[in-house]
Amino acid sequence: MMMTNDVNPITVSGQVKWFDPAKGFGFVVADDGGPDILLHANVLRNFGQSSVADGAHITLTVQETARGSQAVEVLAITPPEDTSPLMMEDFGPSATEGLDAPLVPARVKWFDKGKGFGFANVFGKHEDIFIHVEVLRRSGLADLQPGEAVGLRVIDGKRGQMAAQVTAWDAALREPQ
Repeated sequence: MMMTNDVNPITVSGQVKWFDPAKGFGFVVADDGGPDILLHANVLRNFGQSSVADGAHITLTVQETARGSQAVEVLAITPPEDTSPLMMEDFGPSATEGLDAPLVPARVKWFDKGKGFGFANVFGKHEDIFIHVEVLRRSGLADLQPGEAVGLRVIDGKRGQMAAQVTAWDAALREPQ
């Protein structure tokens, strides 16, 4: 059980219970139990992400407030465990294919979570890169916003270039080319 105060935040690891980018918040369940931890979109954005997948493992700095436990900083996110290998007829890649491809900076053109896909462009190139919702989920993300900067590992799919992994944009800038 976590006990802290506004002056002494503590580090907590747990699992994302749910996160709704439209509402701007979600909740985390601590590995050690205790009350749900509020995860606000601004705290997630400070980490470089606009969303996080349900079930992702997350490490946070947490403080107790009058309203309950709240995340003040995201330290790490690990995507949820892939329970089944992804092989779709028109999609192609397995959960590990393309993860050795270079990470490149890109910008989201559009993404429709309801349709289950969207597109992005790698900086300096005009070709569309297909992003499937399952790749997004495996990458630890739940949604993308138009204009959002991301890092992509791009592979050749059956119908053209597609993302094998999506990361926060600054990860692409840090990775040696």
